[in-house]
Amino acid sequence: MFLLEAKRITIVIVGAFINAIALNFFYISADVYASGFTGMAQLLASFFATHLGITFITTGIWLVALNIPVILLGWFKVGRHFTIYSILSVAATTVFLELLPVLSISNDIMLNAVFGVGITLKWGASTGGSDILAMVISRVKDKPIGVYLMLINGVIILFAGILNEPENALYTLLALYVSTRVIDAVHTRHEKVTAMIVTKKTDELQKAIHQTVHRGMTILPARGAYTKEDKSMLVIVITRYELYDLERVINEVDPNAFTNVVETAGIFGFFRKDTN
Repeated sequence: MFLLEAKRITIVIVGAFINAIALNFFYISADVYASGFTGMAQLLASFFATHLGITFITTGIWLVALNIPVILLGWFKVGRHFTIYSILSVAATTVFLELLPVLSISNDIMLNAVFGVGITLKWGASTGGSDILAMVISRVKDKPIGVYLMLINGVIILFAGILNEPENALYTLLALYVSTRVIDAVHTRHEKVTAMIVTKKTDELQKAIHQTVHRGMTILPARGAYTKEDKSMLVIVITRYELYDLERVINEVDPNAFTNVVETAGIFGFFRKDTN
């Protein structure tokens, strides 16, 4: 358990470091903007520095300021375990942004847009901001969260063109597209996944999962083909951010359980389950 959590913390910190490198070495100097709250923090820092002459409020500081209310929302609505690691990710990113100098690796804006993709590793945590909002929305409405994230990124693209040159908006769009494709290739690309868990500890595992992941579940009878043992199959649909917590619970309760996780293109019916 300790090694698993240590690995998770290490990955979150390394991801934050890579994200800070992408921002300070590529995006900021080229006036190309990242997605989500990170891009909004860049926009605010750029606006205050260019139009108001306020340079001491950096991108890192704005990132923390924007995330405070959202993290509080995530603490009460999403889950404390998930939110703690999101806080760690935001804090580590801010520290690295303040420690690393802002450099111009290349004068070619396209190279900056393409090679500045910060791969923040989402291993049971998030970069805060729009990720937490997406989690809250997914628990309030049974609708795709991609629309809401597209609106946030659309605002970033619009103001990238207003504050700078119109081509900056186009290169920001290119950076967002490349970033999305890379994350899709490295991480779970679907918003929701279906886990099918075969276990002999049905009641214990069902109770532990419901205490951690507030989703509905279907229990089906199952039988081992070789052992002929009677077992149960727990079928649950979760968001990609909840996958790590599910894996952790399964390992704690029944390390011998067999779990198959498949991508879920769409669902019909009631997905949300109130935590109250």
